[in-house]
Amino acid sequence: MPSDITGTDILQESDQPGRREFVFVKGPIFGNIILADEINRTPPKTQSALLEAMQEHRVTASGKVFDLPSPFFVLATQNPIEQEGTYSLPEAQLDRFMFFIHVDYPTQEEELRIAKETTGSSLAQLKHIISGEQVLKFQEVVQRVPVPDHIYDTAVQWVRATRPKTEDAPDFVKEWVTWGAGPRAVQYLIRGAKARAVLQGSYLVRLEDLIAVAEPVLSHRILTNFHAQAEGVTSRTVIDKLIERTRQQA
Repeated sequence: MPSDITGTDILQESDQPGRREFVFVKGPIFGNIILADEINRTPPKTQSALLEAMQEHRVTASGKVFDLPSPFFVLATQNPIEQEGTYSLPEAQLDRFMFFIHVDYPTQEEELRIAKETTGSSLAQLKHIISGEQVLKFQEVVQRVPVPDHIYDTAVQWVRATRPKTEDAPDFVKEWVTWGAGPRAVQYLIRGAKARAVLQGSYLVRLEDLIAVAEPVLSHRILTNFHAQAEGVTSRTVIDKLIERTRQQA
């Protein structure tokens, strides 16, 4: 139920003898890092309980608004193979996820490490290595990274080109795409490119940074049609052609 995530009111004894009052007990959403494992096994009504939390960073329950702690970050997983008993995530909720990352099978070396580290007698101990205040400072650094005008222009052009009913859409988008990306895609392209620039030690965002985050930002925001699916065309194919188009114009 949605209250299993957001929290619920519980009737408890009041400080005054003989009286009772409702007390809001916070759910697991009130944390800094939230992992929703196999989120597509959650009913749509419960999935919708995450929408306000992910966008406004707050929870509304029983007419009261509760702010979520900062920093606040949501991770979710889906099993792409087993679909029985699952519910598709609505586009409105998918749009609130910055990245959609496809995790493939591990390499041989990674699989060997998994076998060695998870079948022994002792597990690695987790250590608290960073505080919430430090994360907020890192986020502030990312926000301050300068972005050249041509990077803004490219991000906007990519997103607008994914919409098949606009004049900016190329022919392959009109042929393969049913629905394109919204304004959040532009925001996340720029923010993702800024973060990558920081990780690469760059003092400003480059086109390479924008290209690197294009697929995880746009892949779940582009819906292909039946014609594309019949030809084996995916949203990744559309993104690759948009990037190639930009390189040819450069």
